[in-house]
Amino acid sequence: QVQLVESGGGLVQPGGSLRLSCSTSERTFSNSAMGWFRQAPGKEREFVAAITRSGGNTGYGDSVKGRFTISRDNAKNTVYLQMNSLKPEDTAVYLCAARVGLPYSPDPRAYDYWGRGTQVTVSS
Repeated sequence: QVQLVESGGGLVQPGGSLRLSCSTSERTFSNSAMGWFRQAPGKEREFVAAITRSGGNTGYGDSVKGRFTISRDNAKNTVYLQMNSLKPEDTAVYLCAARVGLPYSPDPRAYDYWGRGTQVTVSS
């Protein structure tokens, strides 16, 4: 069974920063584009960022461009989401996802495996 495990969420003040991590098995990670999504209560799952298997290309949702950065360490089987200049509207559960054998996509339905998520709360 494929598992993705996120970490790094928490409570942060507006303007602050957090770094999320997501790890999985080497077999899954090496063959997958990785994505980050978020979901706030009562809202649909929203695309945040994604990265190709090699790490050479990335994509971002409009609401986070210029503030968030996705990266991956293929030696550690881990993808990261650096979040800067956080706003209250960034509050959500952040979920990591893997898409096996295909390019990344902003559509959550395109992903094969999901983590359980980590809560990010931006509040003063």
